[in-house]
Amino acid sequence: MVETVVSMELPVDEKLTIRKNRIMPAHPTGEEKRVAIVTGTHGDELEGQFVCYELLRRLKAEPGYLKGIVDVYPALNPLGIDSITRGIPMFDLDMNRIFPGNEEGPMMESLVYKLTEDLKGADLCVDIHASNIFLMELPQVRINELTAERLVPLGEKINVDFVWVHASSTVLESTLAYSLNSVGTPTLVVEMGVGMRITRDYGYQLVEGIMNVMKEMGVWEGAAGEVRKPIVSTDRAVGYLNADRAGIYVPHVKIGGHVEEGELLGEVLNPLTGDVEQAVTAPISGMVFTRREYPVVYSGSLLGRILGSREGEERDNEED
Repeated sequence: MVETVVSMELPVDEKLTIRKNRIMPAHPTGEEKRVAIVTGTHGDELEGQFVCYELLRRLKAEPGYLKGIVDVYPALNPLGIDSITRGIPMFDLDMNRIFPGNEEGPMMESLVYKLTEDLKGADLCVDIHASNIFLMELPQVRINELTAERLVPLGEKINVDFVWVHASSTVLESTLAYSLNSVGTPTLVVEMGVGMRITRDYGYQLVEGIMNVMKEMGVWEGAAGEVRKPIVSTDRAVGYLNADRAGIYVPHVKIGGHVEEGELLGEVLNPLTGDVEQAVTAPISGMVFTRREYPVVYSGSLLGRILGSREGEERDNEED
């Protein structure tokens, strides 16, 4: 059932309306667990749109297996999605920097307050993000180290390639995930894919993981395929690749591939002179989980990230 979560008047006789689709079991008891799937906070991140579609399609195809409540919020920032804008157009705001909001505050703060109140109390919230147009991200869960004890076991079941535990100093308190976790609503942040695109394989992968977690919780009793066991970053280094020179970046490695320290990962080319401005090599051995997709780079541009291998770990020889 499609419900309006919050609706506010805009100029020129328009409305900003955020909706959710609530899927209920056939015979509710009032004791059901609730799972919330949230995406579209940034208007240029569209990977979650396909996840919402595919998850709803599977739930509606076999309604008898649903034993809990699933709330799907496909567009927290509908104006941004409509205009292909990362933030909220007209207001010049990053929506994921004003949570938990303020009921008596300006319009957007009041909106996110009502949205936060609607999400509170869920037994699990999955906050789906994509990268921007510049970078491709391997499916991953990002967790604040302060909530790692509670959330890492959930992240390990949701079928991502790795779980990145961040230092608390790098986590912004004004995000949706931080706000919900701080009031006891467990929230996993998923990053995957690339901005303004849909990577169907990643979408299928995450939906399988969501179904698996719902089955573990007793929300779903239908089929859930095998899920991969992710790498957890807590005892691993992260290596960063940055451009030293401006030019066109051409990567030589697949995302998700294993590389060795010193291996050539790509080149920054000068299309005017025909020279290689920079040979980009791996600072550490490990798995490439972020890769530059947009080719134009300048000094300092992020070209990729590598999740380091444990000392003595054998190289995975499987083709990616």
